[in-house]
Parts: sequence; C-alpha cells; structure tokens
Amino acid sequence: MTPNSANSSAACGFWAAGTSILALGAGLLGAGPPLLAWGLAGAAAVAVAGLAMRRRAVLWVACGLSAAAGFGLLMDVVALLFAQGVDDWAAAVLHALGLLGAVLLAGAARPRRTGPVVAPAPTAASRRVHLAAYGGAFAFVPYAVMKVTWALGGTFAGTGGEEMLAAYERNGASGLWLTLARWGLDGTALLAALGVFLLFGLVRPWGQVFPRWTLVLRGRRVPRWLPLGPALIGVGTLVPYGLFGVGYLTLASAGVVSVRAGDFHSSADAVLVGWIGFSAFAGYGLALLAATRSYWLRTRGVTAGP
Repeated sequence: MTPNSANSSAACGFWAAGTSILALGAGLLGAGPPLLAWGLAGAAAVAVAGLAMRRRAVLWVACGLSAAAGFGLLMDVVALLFAQGVDDWAAAVLHALGLLGAVLLAGAARPRRTGPVVAPAPTAASRRVHLAAYGGAFAFVPYAVMKVTWALGGTFAGTGGEEMLAAYERNGASGLWLTLARWGLDGTALLAALGVFLLFGLVRPWGQVFPRWTLVLRGRRVPRWLPLGPALIGVGTLVPYGLFGVGYLTLASAGVVSVRAGDFHSSADAVLVGWIGFSAFAGYGLALLAATRSYWLRTRGVTAGP
C-alpha cells in the first residue's frame, strides 16, 4: 500500500466512524429525515466493509450511497445565504457529510499509481462537452428572464413583482435577499450567472491555470478542489432535483397529479413556473455533470518517469 493510498484509507476510515455515529444518533433521536440518517449510516457501513476487504467495487457502491445522501446540500447553502437559515440543521449536516464521504471514497477507490505524480498541461474539454456546456447555459435563459422580470417589477405567469416580493417576505427571506430584490436583482439569477461561470471554467483551460485577468494569481495552477467542490455540490443536488421535478410536472401536465397554486393565482401558473425552473435545473445539472467528469479526468495527475 502506497503512502497516498494509506492516507486515503485513513481519511475514509475517520469519515466512516464519525459519520456512522452521527447518522445513527440522528436516526435514533429523529433528527433530520429518517431515510437520510439511516441511508448515510448504511453508506458508512458499506465503506467500512470496503476498506476492510480492500475492494474498490464496494467502495464505489459506498461512494454512490454517500453521494445520494448529499442531495440537497446546494439548497441548504442557498437557504443559508438568502434566508433566515436552513430548514433543518441536522439534515444539512448529514447532506454535507454525504458529499464529503462521496469525495473521500472516490479518492480511495481510484487505482493507485507508483512514482511521482505531476499535473498535466491545461487542456480544453471535447467538442461534445462544450456543446453540453452551451446547452446548460442556455437552459438558464428562460429562468433568468422570469426572475429578472419579477425583480424589475414586471408580471410573469400572472404574478407581479410586488406580489412576488410580498411572497418572499411572507416566506421568511433574509434582508439580503429582499434588498437585492428591491434593487432589481434576483438572488437566484445571480447564482445562475455564477453557475454558468463555473460551467465554462470546467471546460476551458483557464479553469486549470489562472488567466491574466486574475492579476496576482495569473499563471498559477488552480487547485482541483476549487472548481470541483462547488461542481460536485451542484451535480449532487441539481441533477436529481431537476429530473424529479421534470418527471413530476410531466405527470401534472397529464392530469395524473395535482399542483398547488402556492404563491401564484392558479395551479396552471404554478405549473408554468415549475416547468421553467425545473427544466433549467435539469438541463444545467446534466451539463455540469458532463463538465465535472471531463474536468476530473483532464486534471488527474500523471505519473512521471519512464
């Protein structure tokens, strides 16, 4: 076992031990969603088995289970930034542990190489991944138009900007969110813009070496975790969230299930807004998945020497 392999296994072992205790405690005490707590405890148990047997296949199973438990972390971060806090702190901690475990387990499950490892030369993603990135960026356009229309006081889906601002206040939006809205800026539209920036950083060489416009950082290597951290959080949340939402709205549009009007004047308005939102999340999430995989593979260290 190489030193790096031993370090990865040790990190996974500490994660599995701590996570199993916290997840089991949450499950027994009823803190957070029960399925999340017991599922994460199961992922930790599978991780321990994989480490004990030194089977990468078992570690990849644990990685998938842990990644599933990380679903919702992005929503927790957004709520923490723009609302009064997260809805459930226990669930937020479990989400974070799930995503952390997925990263650690993926690192431990990778085949080990001997010899010094050097960073590869910066490269762009393939044409196919570039097209996916453009598609993911364009998926946000209708969503951004809708949100900016409300922020500027306009009407969309039968709901005016003042009504939407009142709904934000009623639903407990933070002072930062309300201030941005009164200035004609929407918090989620700003996050969407940052998401598009991240997406293209993952597919272009400047996502691997800081470009000239970063001034003092120019020419330096971008740490892999810097784009991969938020990318993995986004993938773990937006892909299942977006696809589930699109599936649910498909059933709603077919009359199989009903959708509450909520803050809108009718269920039809809510469905329209839902289609715009969930289509954006699903489209961007899948593009981010492709870009993240490409970046992960393109930036892997290569073994130096003959």
